[in-house]
Amino acid sequence: MSEPASISSGIAKRYATALFDITREANAISALEADVDALDAALAESGEFRDLISSPIYSRDDQARAIDAIASKMGLGRMMANTLQLMASKRRLFVLPQMVAELRGLIAEAKGEISADVVSARPLSEAQRAALAAALKENAGKDVKIIASVDESLIGGLIVKLGSKMIDTSIRARLSALQNTMKEVG
Repeated sequence: MSEPASISSGIAKRYATALFDITREANAISALEADVDALDAALAESGEFRDLISSPIYSRDDQARAIDAIASKMGLGRMMANTLQLMASKRRLFVLPQMVAELRGLIAEAKGEISADVVSARPLSEAQRAALAAALKENAGKDVKIIASVDESLIGGLIVKLGSKMIDTSIRARLSALQNTMKEVG
């Protein structure tokens, strides 16, 4: 891991741990989870939001005002809004994606869950999600929360990341392996 990435993840972990501890003491983990889901969706959908948190052209005051408006519009809880304001005042909003990931892990651990990142060629139906979660639960021994995304370049199949394990059953990976085998032969 490069040094800047390691520094960013350290900063994100400290903010996430502090926010999680405060939220756990207030018995508001479910509200925190809703806030994390909302922020994750905003990061995925809004280029302007990603620019706001990562661009150095915005001043601390600009970021603070924008975060205040965004937090109130999204209906974020007081603890999350205050944390975001603190991050804006310290020019630390750039670690927000890593903080969201850290918070997801802490929430899952508190709930006795493990999360699995699943990439598929097409969106999974609810029945497919349930069957996959059941199969992964049998393997992991814990409840599994599926974080699904779509990558049409897979052609078919899935890529599942569960903890430190990665299972790639995509057609793209199989075609790539076949291509490498063909290169070795002739």
